[in-house]
Formats: sequence, structure tokens, C-alpha cells
Amino acid sequence: MAAIDTGTDDLLADLTDRVLTITLNRPEARNALSPELTTAFRQTLKDYDDHPDVGALVVTGAGGAFCAGGDVKAMASRGVNDQSLEDRFQETRARHHETAGTIHQLRIPSIAALPGPAAGAGLAIALSCDIRLAADSAFLATGYARIGLSGDYGIAWLLTRAVGPSRARALLLTAERIEAERAASIGLVHTVHSADELAGAAQDMAVRLANGPRLAYGYIKDNLDEALLIDHATAIDHEAERLIRTQSTQDHKEAARAFVEKRDPVFTGQ
Repeated sequence: MAAIDTGTDDLLADLTDRVLTITLNRPEARNALSPELTTAFRQTLKDYDDHPDVGALVVTGAGGAFCAGGDVKAMASRGVNDQSLEDRFQETRARHHETAGTIHQLRIPSIAALPGPAAGAGLAIALSCDIRLAADSAFLATGYARIGLSGDYGIAWLLTRAVGPSRARALLLTAERIEAERAASIGLVHTVHSADELAGAAQDMAVRLANGPRLAYGYIKDNLDEALLIDHATAIDHEAERLIRTQSTQDHKEAARAFVEKRDPVFTGQ
């Protein structure tokens, strides 16, 4: 394990077996997003975005929670903000793009491992990952309406694509709490594990993905990103173009040889 200095105890990070694991580490506040945590999170993602030694990302939380979203106690004690509305908008926009936005745009696989609650911005961060694993004691909630807020970090866009427009509307308007098993049944999470098994399951999946065909993963994610934006005929054309590109990669040639030789392929990302 290679620990990474994030500059704060609020965020832990390490790089092991080509898996970058980022741990939100404010268990006393259910890993709510403090300024120190968010700043370190943004910088770590920036430092390791497209890093050749990173093949997959895992985001998780310390203690019994994933992330409770914004720090509501800090919101309640917040004083008058003398920034202009434009300055506040630009600062907020950058914070959201450089966390959930960056994770969603990664061309490597990403996994959110939820040991407990994921609410508000915490749910948005989880949804920005490709795959979500949850402990059986976890629950998810949008939460914004309960504190008179409209949503952030791209939550409406992410939620609509995860569960469909009708269910996304209900979840955002009611802010209801969704237990892990129900979350799996509606597509909010992919698998549910016991609390003791969650970290291992996430790491096992991440290691397998991290050592997979990096270039093919990028093109797969390009295809998926376009899927709700273009028509079927255009999708066929774009997929054909990307398929031809992957056919010329060393990873494809290695996988074909491995299939014939009845062995596991060794991908190099070339």
C-alpha cells in the first residue's frame, strides 16, 4: 500500500494494485464535506486524473457512513457572505465540477463503496461513479428538500440516468430514505454486502477492473455517455468507429491470443 499525503486528515488516499482509494474521513460528522476535505478531494482527483499508474478509482467513507453531503451544522452557523453572487456561483461551480464532474468524466472504471448513509452531495458523488456497492446497513437519500435546497453536484442529471425521470422526481421531491436492498432493486446501487465484506468486495472488483483493457474501457464509457443523447443509427456509427480503433490495440491482440491459449490476458493499456 502506498499512502498519499492529501494535506489533511479529513481525506485519506492510497494507491495499491493500480487502484486509487479515496476515503472521506470525518466519521464524527458522517463524512460531511468540510472545506478542508473538499479542497483535498479536488486536488487528489486532479493529481491522479489520467495517471498511468491508476487503473481504477474507489471512493468510500470512514466509519459507518459514506457521506452525509454538506455540513448542515456549518450551514446553520454560517455568517453573512460578502461575496458577490457571481463569485459564489463560480466558486460553487468549480467545486462541483472538480469532484463529481471529474469522477464522472474519468475514462477508467470508478466504484463507490457505501458502508453507510449517502445523502445529498454524498449521493451525487456516489452516483458519479460507474458502480456502487453498499453495505446492508446503508441507506441513500437526496435530502435537499429537507433543508430547503434544490440540489447540487449534478444530482438531478445523475439520478435521472440511474433510476429514470419519474423515480428521480419522486426521490428529489420527497427526500425519502431508501434502504440498501430497495436501492439495489431500483438501480441506485448494484450489489449489497455485509458490512464486513464490503471493502473486500470493492477492492476485488477494483483490482480486476484496474488491470483490464484501459483503452477499451475509455471507448465503452464514451459509448455509454452518448447513449441517451444520440439516435440509434448514430450510435451504431460511433460504436463501429471505436470498435475499429480497439481492434488495432495490443490489448485486443493479447486478449485474442489468451482466448486461444486458454489463459487470462495480461493487459498493458496499449
